[in-house]
Amino acid sequence: MGLTGNNVLVLAVGSAVLLFVGTVWLWPRLSRRSWRAVGGRVGLLLATQLALFAAVGLAANQAFGFYASWADLFGQEDEQGVVVDHTPNGGSGGPLRVTDIRRVKETGSARPQNGGQIQKVAIVGRTTHIATTAFVYLPPEYFQPRYRARTFPAAVVLTGYPGTAQALVDKLHYPSTALDLAKDGRMQPMILVMMRPTVAPPRDTECVDVPDGPQTESFFAKDLPDAVLAHYRVGKKPGSWGVIGDSTGGYCALKLAMHHPGVYAAGAGLSPYYDAPSDPTTGDLFQGDKGLRDRANLFWYLKHMPAPDTSLLVSSSKIGEANYKDTLKFIDRVKATNRTRVSSIILESGGHNFNTWRREIPATLQWISGRLSDR
Repeated sequence: MGLTGNNVLVLAVGSAVLLFVGTVWLWPRLSRRSWRAVGGRVGLLLATQLALFAAVGLAANQAFGFYASWADLFGQEDEQGVVVDHTPNGGSGGPLRVTDIRRVKETGSARPQNGGQIQKVAIVGRTTHIATTAFVYLPPEYFQPRYRARTFPAAVVLTGYPGTAQALVDKLHYPSTALDLAKDGRMQPMILVMMRPTVAPPRDTECVDVPDGPQTESFFAKDLPDAVLAHYRVGKKPGSWGVIGDSTGGYCALKLAMHHPGVYAAGAGLSPYYDAPSDPTTGDLFQGDKGLRDRANLFWYLKHMPAPDTSLLVSSSKIGEANYKDTLKFIDRVKATNRTRVSSIILESGGHNFNTWRREIPATLQWISGRLSDR
């Protein structure tokens, strides 16, 4: 029985109910003070609690799509994401301060010119005055003498909500994956700027310029690139910048690339959605402004605004992801523009979780590397 099937949920709920009834029925018989009676009471209570926990967990998983299969749940799903290009004929000092430095791999060389480096930085937006932290991965080539005059392409990497930037390093392994891919010649050396899309925690701003509130989109479109450019050797042309994200970060990545193609030449959304939600975590993002509301809807944007000259990547799974049908619809809408380019990663099975995204990240980094220049 599949993890997301109704049969396994019915079985779990039925088991919990039967164990509860059995506990009530047998409890008087187990009221003695013998070790056997005490062990029976403990066993019944434990079994009932486990069955109840399993039923609630399965119901939550069905509702939110965290895991798509038993293999996915136990981290055994190993199908790697493959990018499919839907473009016809194929595709082609002040604002930033370093606060900490660490190596990319604990087992790797301590010399940055061999293993690269991760710098924790504090960023303050010059125009938005948003203050946040990020982790910047610098590839080994950044420190090697023969590359001292070279600039590098950069990708902003965003978590979901309410994720942490640290998880992009320790759980999703973006720096070590990029290091390995570049060493194998499967992607060019790139700078990664890893951070949360939630720059005004605990509020989920959905990368929106909130009226009389955090100007999150402007921060990512203007202040962040300016701060990174002022401190690191990053290419200054639009073709030098990309953005990647998962879940909320995936929606933000697509929106930033579509709204600001002059900044981001490519945007990759892993398990994205395509419109900003409105819930207790976001509050009123648009203050009744229908224009802002519409602009945040990526389907509306494709239909009513000029097609942006950018490249997009979306991912989903046939089993386990709630966004599968919307993702196919989005791909068709983008293809109809005849200007915006779109690629996809569609897994047979995968939930809304780190294990799924780890399977998609190598192909995503290769894809975005192929669409960015170092000038």
